[in-house]
Amino acid sequence: MTRLLLIFAMVVHSLGAADWPEWRGMGRAGVWSETGIAPQFPAAGLKTKWRVPVRAGFAGPAVAGGRVFVTDFAAAGAKRGTERALAIDEASGKVLWIREWPANYQGISYATGPRATPTAEGDRVYIAGAAGALLCLDVKTGEVIWSKDYVRDFQTVMPVWGIASAPLVDGNRLIAIVGGQPDAKVVAFHKRTGKELWRAIASDSEPGYCQPLIVEAAGGRRQLIIWHPVAVTSLDPVTGKVNWDQPMKVHAGMTLATPVVSGAQILVSAFYNGSMLVDLSGRRIWQGKSDSEINTDGLHAVVNTPVIDGDHIYGICSYGQFRCLNLRTGERVWETPEVTREKARWASGFIVRQGDRYFINNDRGELIMARFSPEGYREIGRTHLIKPTSDSNNRRELGAVNWTHPAYANRHLYTRNDEELIAVSLAQ
Repeated sequence: MTRLLLIFAMVVHSLGAADWPEWRGMGRAGVWSETGIAPQFPAAGLKTKWRVPVRAGFAGPAVAGGRVFVTDFAAAGAKRGTERALAIDEASGKVLWIREWPANYQGISYATGPRATPTAEGDRVYIAGAAGALLCLDVKTGEVIWSKDYVRDFQTVMPVWGIASAPLVDGNRLIAIVGGQPDAKVVAFHKRTGKELWRAIASDSEPGYCQPLIVEAAGGRRQLIIWHPVAVTSLDPVTGKVNWDQPMKVHAGMTLATPVVSGAQILVSAFYNGSMLVDLSGRRIWQGKSDSEINTDGLHAVVNTPVIDGDHIYGICSYGQFRCLNLRTGERVWETPEVTREKARWASGFIVRQGDRYFINNDRGELIMARFSPEGYREIGRTHLIKPTSDSNNRRELGAVNWTHPAYANRHLYTRNDEELIAVSLAQ
């Protein structure tokens, strides 16, 4: 009887539990689909399951198959050093393997460490380093299955903030923002061999920092959406052929926020140039009129990605203002300073939906539970999550920031700073 009860409990857990294998979770949608999550934070704060020392980096973790994958960097002078990928046992925090390689951060601003979340699929995990290394690693051993160097192999001109785009698995393809020559802003590799399958989009402009995204249009037509500093572009993910382009010039190459899909519409938002809504035929529905980081009419996202809920958009603007916009028009409905509690350039946070509420980890190292509606922002709770350790190159109240997107997996949250990776329970 005891054995049967144990098996039943394991089955129930597996039905309600889920991994977080890539940037913003399954499908890059920023949705945490698990049940059994606590309705409020404990009065004594979150319980930390384990802590693992790591080196510096912005890249959030991925969780798949009982392992947590994360990357970091240790400088060795003159912006040169060593990048690493680590696999950590999800249950115990034990380091299972480490793979490292030399990295040259010359010319990269915010030379703290990797930016791109690992992408795990099956027996492989894909790593993009800040200086252009792309590695396919065995998840069990960390052995290199194949690798590329964007600068050496594709003559990539390194963007000022380095490589930030996490590669995307689609069928037998691994799709990456490479920024290479000729016409290799986007490259599809065979995911098991590294063989180039196709390349697309001229690299006569910066590659930007956005994450590639697959969406499905009417009739089951699948589109690969690439938001780069001159346009939102739709490609056929199988061939790389361009379906459509909607021009949008983005200052300083700052295509940071991930495109947000709602039905047949796609929203993009940039720090200087504001937001634009297009449909899946490439038609522009509306675009904000402001091109200023200060005089903002709608939403000017930076390192965070907005969310769409019903007929409204919710996101964090250029100086930390949490705003609600009308999805149909782009007009502002309300704003509040409560999420970041600091009016500062690039003040930010990462928003994830869980049921009828949202979790936000702001860059002050706090975790927030809240609900949004056209009537306003309602905070359920707020608690300390992790110490901010990264230099923002900007005056901030706490002297440092935490710009890492957590992984929400198996009723836990996994996140890091420049000193440690932690696992905290959010189970009910």
